[in-house]
Amino acid sequence: MNNVFLRVYSGVALSLLVYAVIALGLFHSINAVRYLQYREQRVAPLFNWVIEQPEERLEFLKSITTTDLTFDLLAPAEFEFSRLERERLAYGQTIVLSNNAGIHAFAQAGPDKMLGAYFADLPLESALWAARLISLQTRAVAKESREDTLLELGKTFNLSASLVPLSVIAEWPANIQGRFLKEGWTSLPSQGRKGDALAVSFDKQFILQIDPVPTFNPWAWPVLTTLIVAGLVCIGATLYLLLEKLERRLRKLETVASRIARGELDARVDDNRFDAVGRLGTVFNRMAEHIQRLVAVQREMIHAVSHELRTPVARIRFGVQMIEDSTEDQFLHKQLSGIDSDIQELNELIDEILTYARLEQGGPILDFQEANVKDIVNQVVGEQSSVKPNLEISADFVRGSDRWKVSEVEPRYIHRSVQNLVGNATRYAKSKVVVHCNFGQETCRIDVEDDGPGIPEADWERVFTAFARLDDSRTRSSGGYGLGLSIVRRILYWHGGQAFVGRSENLGGAKFSLVWPRKQGA
Repeated sequence: MNNVFLRVYSGVALSLLVYAVIALGLFHSINAVRYLQYREQRVAPLFNWVIEQPEERLEFLKSITTTDLTFDLLAPAEFEFSRLERERLAYGQTIVLSNNAGIHAFAQAGPDKMLGAYFADLPLESALWAARLISLQTRAVAKESREDTLLELGKTFNLSASLVPLSVIAEWPANIQGRFLKEGWTSLPSQGRKGDALAVSFDKQFILQIDPVPTFNPWAWPVLTTLIVAGLVCIGATLYLLLEKLERRLRKLETVASRIARGELDARVDDNRFDAVGRLGTVFNRMAEHIQRLVAVQREMIHAVSHELRTPVARIRFGVQMIEDSTEDQFLHKQLSGIDSDIQELNELIDEILTYARLEQGGPILDFQEANVKDIVNQVVGEQSSVKPNLEISADFVRGSDRWKVSEVEPRYIHRSVQNLVGNATRYAKSKVVVHCNFGQETCRIDVEDDGPGIPEADWERVFTAFARLDDSRTRSSGGYGLGLSIVRRILYWHGGQAFVGRSENLGGAKFSLVWPRKQGA
């Protein structure tokens, strides 16, 4: 996956999937513990109060159990508890166990006794038991003490209890009235609050009302906070792992850029991936190679130019000194003619250097236009034939290729390329130079062959290097500055083509070839 966005997106999606599984496990685990605590909080106040009552009171409470709520004193041997449950009972804690039959609660009531209860509906029935106990205790005190007793017992059982007039029954629905009159208690639907309120028979004037008992809320804020924090951690860890790797790769790119800025031009980015950063690294490496090549070319050019300029400058200086020491007109004319020749050589050298530099360092602004390449070749052949009348210079065109002779080129530079190759061939040819042209629908090809000594295969690439000098067969005595072939290669590069050298099978000398697309941008 080479797209950074898809990689991050898929990573986040995968992390959300993993988080969903983790969140589900956390939700159930946390709520399992919370529900256990909730059940114990509902039962523990009731058990603690009952255990503190005298023995006869316990027997009385046992007698008022109902079908859905049983209450009894048991022997510890009647039940099997785990080691942790036994330790909790020993510390005076209340334990609540649930099974398919219902909910059972236990608490240690003495050395050899245990208080046990069964609840079919824990919140409602534990509150009902507490309401009955509050009712019994409140009826047993004087009327003027009932309000204080209700408040005290409500705090004990963690409930809010109050006495309301019996006349309120008239406002209840018929089914709730019927249940209250039949069983002596009923649940009252709460308005806007979770849980049900309870109404328990008190006396002929009042009803004991218990405010809604809080039910278990699985989506309490501690649970939501835990899930949100877990989600943020999961997504944050995923984004860190994904983006940290990306940042590390960018830091490597930054380090390489800093090294190049310090002058280490051979520094390169080692990143073979094909995503955006990898492609950036590839482009950066190409840029670094281009900069390194330009610096090397510049350094080589400065060295070569200083070397090339030294000879004509020395000759000019020597000629000037000779003029100062001579009074003969014929000798002065000869020296002035030599100085003029040296100045012309310097002018040509500077022109070659400027052309090569312009082509090498980013390329010129080429004005591509349709031009007749055949006419350009014939023009070059005619020009060179007049300069070298002792050589046979000819152009050979493949039959049938004339219809493709028009190509999108920069005529001035293509003319310069062909002229450089033909001029180079005339310097080394013995008697013959042939310009062979083959124009196709897609590409144009020009081969310049001579019958000279040729070029060793080991030097076929080197001849295109600026200021390159080969063996004695191609020394400075033959003319040129070593820039012509370099200029040719750069011109063909900017035309989207290639320039290369080989051996002529027909004439036995060198064979220079130019190949470029007939249509630019095709």
